Parts: sequence; structure tokens; C-alpha cells
Amino acid sequence: MARRYDCTDATERKTGLREAAAAVRRRELVVLPTDTVYGIGADAFNADAVGDLLEAKGRGRNMPTPVLIGSPDTLHGLVTDFSETAWELVDAFWPGALTLVARHQPSLTWDLGETRGTVAVRMPLHPVALELLKEFGPLAVSSANLTGAPAPQDCDAAQDMLGDSVSVYLDGGRTPDPEPSSIVDVTGKVPVLLRAGALSAEELRKVVPDLEVGS
Repeated sequence: MARRYDCTDATERKTGLREAAAAVRRRELVVLPTDTVYGIGADAFNADAVGDLLEAKGRGRNMPTPVLIGSPDTLHGLVTDFSETAWELVDAFWPGALTLVARHQPSLTWDLGETRGTVAVRMPLHPVALELLKEFGPLAVSSANLTGAPAPQDCDAAQDMLGDSVSVYLDGGRTPDPEPSSIVDVTGKVPVLLRAGALSAEELRKVVPDLEVGS
């Protein structure tokens, strides 16, 4: 039976965060609010848990799961060949609705799907998400919807779709922005906008003027 915690209440929030972290350590799935939409999360370093996440969504390995982190400093242990341009994007837009696709450290023993040596990583601007990330560490997180359905902006919609495949639901109220994060590939010499979401190409070019828009 899934447990749900009202994170607008200080006592329930504290309990919910503790229970969510414990659930992730047990290889279970949790739902958490972010600054864009609700996400379904699992231990990024547990391949079975990530597999359960993909199964809960009805999603294939050809669509790898992004990773959320609680601090830019965490990047040092996760990515390699991270350019000065990439750090400028981090400085300007994190925490926030920008996902960066970078080359992950070859020593990492994780399995997020068919990533081809890359990882999509983001630091969200939401207090509940950040508290959980700082309590547990990096989480594999995808939007908390069944594949093909709209990404949920509230906990009710997420729970209606995912039900008891998730152990703990953290209800932070309605998320502020229905737009997904923008995705920029920083694996090459020139950053490439793969998906325009909450941040437009024009906003991003104020920081990285040479940004290209992918086809």
C-alpha cells in the first residue's frame, strides 16, 4: 500500500522525507514534486530500481532516465569533459528548469538505459525535491506519468496513474510550471538545444550565444 505525505505540513513533510529516503534505499520508487512537474524517482545507482521505474511508466530502455542532484558540486563525481560553457549554464540556471546532457564518468556502475555514455542531469528548484536529494543523493527521476499521458502537475494525477507501483508519494501541492525542463547537450564543442521547455533558446543564448538548436 502506497503512503502519501502532505509536505505543506511541517511534521508530515519531515516524516515523508524520512520515509521516502528509506524507501529508495530499499530499492522502492517514490514520487516527488519538482519545479516543473511531478517526478517518479529511484536510486540512480541501482539498476533493478531504475528498471522498476521504467516498467512503472511503461517506458523502454531506449528512453534513458535523467538524474536529479541536490548540488552543482555533485557533478564532479558524475560527469567528465564538462566544458566552461557547461559550467556557465549551471551558474546561470541551476537550480532550475535546465537539463544538461553530459558525458558521465566511465567508472560509474549505473544503468539508466541506453545512454551511450551520457547522462541527462538537473538540479531542480523545489524545496521538497532538494531536501530529498540532499538526504539521499542522486536520484533517477522521470516525469510521474504513464508513457504517452500528460505529465502531472499534482500528486493526485501522479497517484491515479502509478498507484501502488510507488511506495511513497510526497505531495507538495500543485507545481508552479507545466513546462518541462529545457534540455541542452554539452557533450560537443558547441551546446545544442535538444528540447525547448521552460527556458527558450533566446534566454539560453544570453549566457551561451553560440547555442545551436537541434533538428
